[in-house]
Amino acid sequence: MSSLLTIFISAVLVNNFLLYYFLGICSFIGVSSKMESSFGMGMATTFVMTMTAMITWPLYHYLISPETGLNLPFLEYVIFILVIAALVQFVEMFLKKFFHSLYKALGIYLPLITTNCAILGMALFIVIRDYNYLESIVFGFGAGLGFTMVIVIMAGIREEYAYSPVPAVFRGAPLALLTAGMLALSFMGFSGMIAP
Repeated sequence: MSSLLTIFISAVLVNNFLLYYFLGICSFIGVSSKMESSFGMGMATTFVMTMTAMITWPLYHYLISPETGLNLPFLEYVIFILVIAALVQFVEMFLKKFFHSLYKALGIYLPLITTNCAILGMALFIVIRDYNYLESIVFGFGAGLGFTMVIVIMAGIREEYAYSPVPAVFRGAPLALLTAGMLALSFMGFSGMIAP
């Protein structure tokens, strides 16, 4: 049980995908200007990360792995990307049908979850770290919650900047990148808790 808690805390705080590995930065900077769209993107990413962990672990161990599967390691990236793309299509159809305003707010960034390197990185970390099935699910869910937490914090800060007297030279991307850097520095305070 403590191993699962360690994996979860590590994925959420200590080794956050956005602030420690800098994976998923494109959607982080692109969507984090409004709280509603940031939370929606975070929840969609959490769902896709969790489901990706649930699906890719058995695919790796029973199909791809040289030890237990059919020895098809050359298909690892292809299979993982196909799983992620299928899950994103499912999320996109669901949001379009039931949450149309959120679907419109996310716009082009929703299909870009398919190419979100944080999700592919999470699937590859599961293989590299040799997690079991339950550890993989906890890791995927924790990574998604960490992504959501950071993108919502960033959106809150950026919404406050909209009402602040910011010099023209810092408006837009420069201020967003400086804020992301300061968030990364603040999350470094958790770095001694758990080894990567």
